[in-house]
Amino acid sequence: MSLIKNSPSWAVDEHKMFADSTRRLFDAEMAPKIEKWAEQGIVDRDFWKTVGQQGVMGGSIAEEYGGFGGGIGFDAITVYEQGRTGDTGWGYGIQSIVIHYLNAYGSEEQKKKWLPKLVIGDSVAAIAMTEPGTGSDLQNVQTYAEKDGNHYKINGSKIFITNGHTADLVVIVAKTDRNAGAKGVSLIVLETEGAEGFRRGRNLKKRNRPIEAACLTKAG
Repeated sequence: MSLIKNSPSWAVDEHKMFADSTRRLFDAEMAPKIEKWAEQGIVDRDFWKTVGQQGVMGGSIAEEYGGFGGGIGFDAITVYEQGRTGDTGWGYGIQSIVIHYLNAYGSEEQKKKWLPKLVIGDSVAAIAMTEPGTGSDLQNVQTYAEKDGNHYKINGSKIFITNGHTADLVVIVAKTDRNAGAKGVSLIVLETEGAEGFRRGRNLKKRNRPIEAACLTKAG
């Protein structure tokens, strides 16, 4: 059922127009490719750029960073319309989380550098959280980061990373203080291109989420 025919109370005309255009875009560009993406285990990069050019990923981001300044409802509509097609492979949910991490906590320089690329689909984002043997218990993550000049050197490995095989930007959950428990956990942004010591593992499949990858990061 379309959001247009079953609108929540917060939906205004702009939301309904956005839902309608997104639904038609996904019917044309997503629905016919679901099986292909599941087989190859990766969503084509061209799709990210197609939806980015249509403004699908920038609804809640300010115009100065490439969005069109709406609220979080536009992100909800995008996820709703993806679900309506039956697709579970496209990792927009993760892309949206990273976009909002940067929007809320990034410096002005970081916002201007990364947000426009993420919104337009030129960059794909991932979150490296789960670890082999540790799962998603963030307090006990083994990956750690040590200050090295004005950068961090990261040691550790991650697994089951949505968008992992195509990500240009990875938010890594790592310990920056291994004696501080949960308070010692930080989020560190890694640009994958040219990153020393970074490599991607084999593509993995996980129940109900066919597009997955093992992503390994370690010190160079």
